Amino acid sequence: MALPEREVRETTVQTGNAVETTQQISDPRADENYHKDVVSRVVWFIAGVLLALLALRFIFALLGANPSSGFANFIYTVTYPFVAPFFGLFSYDFTAGVSRFEAFTLVAMAIYSLIAYGISKLANITRRTA
Repeated sequence: MALPEREVRETTVQTGNAVETTQQISDPRADENYHKDVVSRVVWFIAGVLLALLALRFIFALLGANPSSGFANFIYTVTYPFVAPFFGLFSYDFTAGVSRFEAFTLVAMAIYSLIAYGISKLANITRRTA
């Protein structure tokens, strides 16, 4: 179904000696694209929050943050379900004292970025341009 072109509605109001003219422009394509942009922005916002939490987890593990600390424990607990599918992905372990290099967290960040990109592109697949 073809969308109608831009629609311009002009209104003139006269009060006393003053004449006020306003124009209202309606563009169905712009309205439709706006809703697709909202979906894309929501997807990227959620992905951004998740990626920030995963980045904190990676930095905390790399710097050897104390897991019994309240904030570090919160980050580890919240991000656990998102990195759990990637545990055991690599057979090697980079550990030096209390510090550890969590390669699976970096892989999780890359995978979730790709998923967000795919969902964002899928939401904009039928985007109409002028």
